Amino acid sequence: MACAANILVVDDEESMRIACAQTLMEEGYRVQEAENGQRGLAMTERESFDLVLLDLKMPGISGMEVLRHIKEEDPSSVVIVITGHGTIDVAVQAMREGAFDFITKPFPPDTLVSAVKRAIDSHRRAMEHVCVTDTVEGKCGLDRLIGRSQAIGKVVDLIKQVAPTDSTVLLHGETGVGKELVARTIHHLSARREQRFVVVDCGSLVESLFESEMFGHVEGAFTGAIATTQGKFAAANGGTIFLDEIANISLNMQARLLRVIQEKEVSRVGTAEKIRVDVRIISATNTDLMREIQQGRFRPDLFYRLNVVPIQLPPLRERREDISILADYFLAKSSLHDGRSSLRISPEAMRFLRQYDWPGNIRQLKNVLECATVTCKGTVITMADLALNSPGLQAEPGDQAPDGALAESEKREIVKALRQFDGHRSKAAEHLGINRKTLREKMRKYGLDQ
Repeated sequence: MACAANILVVDDEESMRIACAQTLMEEGYRVQEAENGQRGLAMTERESFDLVLLDLKMPGISGMEVLRHIKEEDPSSVVIVITGHGTIDVAVQAMREGAFDFITKPFPPDTLVSAVKRAIDSHRRAMEHVCVTDTVEGKCGLDRLIGRSQAIGKVVDLIKQVAPTDSTVLLHGETGVGKELVARTIHHLSARREQRFVVVDCGSLVESLFESEMFGHVEGAFTGAIATTQGKFAAANGGTIFLDEIANISLNMQARLLRVIQEKEVSRVGTAEKIRVDVRIISATNTDLMREIQQGRFRPDLFYRLNVVPIQLPPLRERREDISILADYFLAKSSLHDGRSSLRISPEAMRFLRQYDWPGNIRQLKNVLECATVTCKGTVITMADLALNSPGLQAEPGDQAPDGALAESEKREIVKALRQFDGHRSKAAEHLGINRKTLREKMRKYGLDQ
């Protein structure tokens, strides 16, 4: 197999646990064992597994409780449950709780191998499909809006309602929350999907060239006008125009834009000829436009024209349950691009990602993981990779995780690895995804080599 998956077998019955482990190791998988639910949970909190094989009937913490905890911590986790005859209804309930599949005792080795291979292959194909889809220009369905939180669910519901209409939409949200992606999704789901989606970066518009850029000009209209141009609105005719960061245009430009929206026609610079344009307008802003109106920097009549259907996009800190899913998605995308499909994120690094406030939102998370993918020397992205190679994670005043916390987290992760492998440095280094020399240097740095 291209990459030996890391599997955890959780079963209180020793003979069953050993039999499953031996069968899977013979197939080339890396396997670890846990004799009860409590031990299994402790191991999943300390280490990432590609798949968990989980017995449902165990003393103490039941398999169902373990399943719920695993899926709560990481909704993308792949779990196959083991159940006995007469308890199929319990297995079905486990599927509803997020289990990928179930197998019934007793089962032959080939049944186990087949179920595990199917689960791992399905998960990898799903990630590859998303990554391939992501590279196809113009393909922006709802599957691109990744997450299972209630906050993103509300956004998806609004998109479904507004996309088939021709209503003007105003997207509100902080930098990096995915406003352009939502705009493209609305266009892709609309009746205009076969026509052009034209993006206008309002922050880069120069007032003296505004009408030429937006409405076009005829040859000779001004010095340097060596050819006739159609302008952004004419280019988007029949399709959608996306006015990104609309608050950045001046009051004069706002007045000219308002006239075009009202009259649905433009005049190229250098001619009085009117050209009818049929465009859907989607705008976006990271600014409080009502405050801008109160301070005289934004026209109220333009605001009410643009804000027909407002959609508020939540910042990442308000949808923390989606961070694990997004992180897995971006890691898979970067890993496939770089040919490093075996990369994974250590549990401690993932916990930090879920706790960090992400002032740059999804864009910052994507950049951080892309950077860590490029610079990670092992197969596991650790706190060290996030701390040393991701300038985007430098703490802002008042952030939850200052640089000292990053160092302390890295130290704790090293200590845990050394304890797990009884001080065996080569095994600890392999677990951490670093080489033995790097581990030795870090141990010296943190005073752990005494």
